[in-house]
Amino acid sequence: MNAALVPNRVLAHTGARYPIIQAPMGWIARTTLASAVSRAGGLGIIETSSGETANCQAEITKMAATGLPFGVNLPIRFLKDDAMLRFVCESGVKFVTTSAGSPAKFIAPLKGAGITVYHAVPTVETALKCVDAGIDGLVVEGAEGGGFKNPEEVSTLVLLQAIRQRVNVPMVAAGGIVDGRGMAAAFAAGAEAVQMGTRFVSCAESPVHDNFKQAIVQAGDTGTWVLNKKSSPCIRALKSERTAAIHESGLMPPDTFTGIQKVYFDGDMEAAPALAGQSVALIHGVRSAADIIETMVSEFFDITAELGRMGRNRAFT
Repeated sequence: MNAALVPNRVLAHTGARYPIIQAPMGWIARTTLASAVSRAGGLGIIETSSGETANCQAEITKMAATGLPFGVNLPIRFLKDDAMLRFVCESGVKFVTTSAGSPAKFIAPLKGAGITVYHAVPTVETALKCVDAGIDGLVVEGAEGGGFKNPEEVSTLVLLQAIRQRVNVPMVAAGGIVDGRGMAAAFAAGAEAVQMGTRFVSCAESPVHDNFKQAIVQAGDTGTWVLNKKSSPCIRALKSERTAAIHESGLMPPDTFTGIQKVYFDGDMEAAPALAGQSVALIHGVRSAADIIETMVSEFFDITAELGRMGRNRAFT
């Protein structure tokens, strides 16, 4: 088959117009944000990591009523029971990402319900196990990304290439991507889509407080820390007085995340670690989801067209 005619498998699996996926941030990734992303041509994801089973189920129902393509994330380690799994299987959802644990027991019921399943992986070893278990695709999460991380850091670019050397399932690149340049780099390394968290947390439709958005905009390339590497969970978060203390001690207190909603919705940036990725260095303003996605797609095609010209001419000029 002509390479130009090979379909993008992520688009086929999700029904989105563009291969740009919004990450499933707890409490943040609900209908307001997900619908804005899906309406702009990307794929909105509804979170369930907050543990608010009834609220998340209501959000899934609300998002389904929009008629827009969307997905749901099931973070295996954080689910209290099988209520959310059963609800998703019965809800008509077509695309699910799983994370935070082995997807082995989830694959059969989800695929039995006609759902496409991608699993988030931080290492080659985990990716190979997921493929052997029958996963449909992978969300490849590099160390640059915000939130919960593997303490053994592997960059998105290296991880994509290493996994692509071993398997041929569709990959979604996550971590350090905010624009068409990052998207083009990810595609060159073997991805067929990208997932963005920090970029969409700071977009106009994000429900978080403006203090959080401005903290992202104002952070530089060294504006985050990886914390709690010797325990669990390991996270990447914005630098602050609170995270400086955690970084210095090396461990997070048990009550570290008690005030996380105060960060998100009250703008108290010292109430808990503000989860964010190294991509804060590339974000310079609060923009709408549509503007982010449209600009990103335009940049991607401009860059890949230039690379294509170089390839056709077999020349670096």
